[in-house]
Amino acid sequence: MLIEFSVGNYRSFKEQATFSMVAANLVAKDKKLNENNVFEVDNDLKLLKSAAIYGANGSGKSNLATALNFMRWFMINSSKETQSTEKIGVDRFKLSTETEAQPSFFEIVFLMNDKKYRYGFEATRDKVVSEWLFYVPKSKETKLFERKLGKISVSKTYKADGIQQKTRHNALFLSVSAQFNVQIAEKILDWLTNRVKITSGLNDSGYLGYTVSCLMNNKHKDEIFQLLKKLDLGFGDVKVEESEITADSFSRELPDEIKNYILKNGSRKVISVQTMHQKFDGEGNPVSTEIFDLEEQESEGTQKVFALAGPLIDTLTNGKVLIIDEFDARIHPLISRAIVELFNSNETNPNNAQLIFMTHDTNLLNNKLFRRDQIWFTEKNRYGATDLYSLAEYKIPDDAPFESDYIQGRYGAIPYIGNLNHLIDSHA
Repeated sequence: MLIEFSVGNYRSFKEQATFSMVAANLVAKDKKLNENNVFEVDNDLKLLKSAAIYGANGSGKSNLATALNFMRWFMINSSKETQSTEKIGVDRFKLSTETEAQPSFFEIVFLMNDKKYRYGFEATRDKVVSEWLFYVPKSKETKLFERKLGKISVSKTYKADGIQQKTRHNALFLSVSAQFNVQIAEKILDWLTNRVKITSGLNDSGYLGYTVSCLMNNKHKDEIFQLLKKLDLGFGDVKVEESEITADSFSRELPDEIKNYILKNGSRKVISVQTMHQKFDGEGNPVSTEIFDLEEQESEGTQKVFALAGPLIDTLTNGKVLIIDEFDARIHPLISRAIVELFNSNETNPNNAQLIFMTHDTNLLNNKLFRRDQIWFTEKNRYGATDLYSLAEYKIPDDAPFESDYIQGRYGAIPYIGNLNHLIDSHA
């Protein structure tokens, strides 16, 4: 369960920005939202099941997902997939002389095995400047390790003495610790690898492969079929076929999606996905079944929903965290809403999975769907830096018309479009 993520001086985030899935101290007017959209961890902590992030194009929404994706990758891979001479993949904020030499800041607070952890690091292109890991074993936050000025101090609980000397200047101590079988580090990276998924709504290839794999291995197969059927995509059934690629087919250029289906290393087998449609006669009677190729004959929106089906079902079933950038791209607003409602429900989300998404779909800005603390905005200031803030910061009634107020600019985070009347010279 993701609680909080902070980032500073990463691309457009000049100052530190904090995004939190902790429920605010508020009560929605619609009691169903308080019962379904929030879950209780203990007497002091309640978390949200979903959150939407809005903002104008170029306001920094995607940078939040990009920063978290980089942090996740660097934590898992910096000890094994980078060399001592390689640069670290952080981007400084380029629109301010004040931040040019400052490191990028990353921190994540999360729950693992009913304990709260806080991990973070600061890094430049050349080195990790600082790094820290704390946890709360009972009631007080306790240090597991801390890295400052090239020195790493480690607690006895962390059990990583001697690994400090094996940590390169451009690698994370947490990542190196896991490589040397430090149990706490291994568990954290396993949690991050398997419990937090980040996807882009503009590129289906990664999660399309996961959905296909689920169907082939009978993992969540029935649930995926049920979801696709109830979202009314126009087909009655799906067939996944594995076939051998001949030398002749290799000589021709294969579509990108087919390349993504190629199984394992060097395998000459590919998977094709086919959808089944009923064929009717002139009087409207079903007479046969027509087979469509998912990639070639189904719409872009259908392909995206199909690709998302596997990750959605897996996230809901196992209580994971799913982060989707450009959530609304290529899918109907009613389907977007239906997916959000799956998470905002005790019935369909009994394991308290969490959905975080970036979107422009204002149809979802509804006080019957979200509490105020579930709605976030990104807005660039006059200096090009991003401000990230929640609707909970506004003193407005819970039954306020969120969508119309947002479009009218009451909450900011919209494009302010100039006069376009004389853009084209009508006398030319």
